[in-house]
Amino acid sequence: MTNKQIGKYGEELAKNFLIKKGFEILETNYRYSKMAEIDIIAQKNNILHFVEVKTRNSIFFGTPIEAINQTKLNSICMCAKFYIQKSKKHYKKFQIDAIGILLNKTKEPEFNFIENIEIN
Repeated sequence: MTNKQIGKYGEELAKNFLIKKGFEILETNYRYSKMAEIDIIAQKNNILHFVEVKTRNSIFFGTPIEAINQTKLNSICMCAKFYIQKSKKHYKKFQIDAIGILLNKTKEPEFNFIENIEIN
């Protein structure tokens, strides 16, 4: 699989993971500009979740979560604010989450779900 295919597969796995946890998927691959994209926008309990998904098939270059840097978080935050301004529904709260997925050739994918990431 190419990196792009791994990423798309990971986003599909993450979407199903969230649905099983009771989230409603509102958008996928939401773009604000060429530089700002949110992989998954979901809601649960009137809280809006902007979810970054990183998928890897090894940890040779670090874990999937380690690939999410401050620049990426700032980009997600900017895109999230744009989405909230355009939304017709009012949410009491929003947060940025991340799902790291490690694909293992011999067993089920490993998920690392981090909720409500703090942005500096």
